[in-house]
Amino acid sequence: MTLAAAVRSESVKQITTSMWWLLAIILVAYVAFTAAALGFVFAASASGALPGQQMTIDPSILPPTIYSSATSVGYVFPLLIGTLMVTSEFRHQTLTPTFLAFPRRGTALAGKVVVGILLGLLYGVLGTLAAVGAGAGFLAGFGVDTGLGEADTWALIGRMLIAFVLWVLIGIGVGALVRNQVGAVVGVLVFTQFLEPIGRVAGSFVDGLSEVVRFLPGAAGDALVGASVFTGIGPTGGDGGTLEWWAGGIVLLAYAAVFLVVGWATTWRRDVS
Repeated sequence: MTLAAAVRSESVKQITTSMWWLLAIILVAYVAFTAAALGFVFAASASGALPGQQMTIDPSILPPTIYSSATSVGYVFPLLIGTLMVTSEFRHQTLTPTFLAFPRRGTALAGKVVVGILLGLLYGVLGTLAAVGAGAGFLAGFGVDTGLGEADTWALIGRMLIAFVLWVLIGIGVGALVRNQVGAVVGVLVFTQFLEPIGRVAGSFVDGLSEVVRFLPGAAGDALVGASVFTGIGPTGGDGGTLEWWAGGIVLLAYAAVFLVVGWATTWRRDVS
């Protein structure tokens, strides 16, 4: 069977289930709320609209910091959908007919990768619209430049779309490597919501640790985008320990490649029941 047939088959599987659009709705709501909250607090503070002591914030860093919330807090959603694309086949025992239809298992996995890229772009567009729409509204409302007329802002948005795609591919690799759906999802949530954030915070206090944590997936994703709410607001207006955007992209791509290759070479090639 051809790759085109595998892509068609995988597309049908995705559009006939509800998980992809449920996660998309939650992504939009979560990112829009986060961007709106950040936009209100930071824009009001930078404009002097908040009573009491004001934070010293450079207004020029607000648009990229707020808009990048789509990836800095929303990246778990493309990661989850990529993981579920594969583990749901193991859980619902649909992988056997899939492999019967596509005896070359690499073709079946490649079909998931192609559909994953499309889903990543879709999630990226939705997340970006949510962040930019909510954030720019509050920036404009408080008289702060939205940055939408600048090329750098659109370059950042383009890198956000790339990040969403890479996160889906990492998720597919994780799903191919870890058969158990509950274990894979719990592992993704524990790492992204607890282990890595704690490690990144510790890296800002422990000498030498920052050189290691900047190569973690979330840190690399933030570096690729070029802005993050976790590094954009502070006394220095940024984090000098992050990678260059292109290096962050290479690191994130490397994670995707490693998970996909190892998953294909081990778990994906085992017998299924």
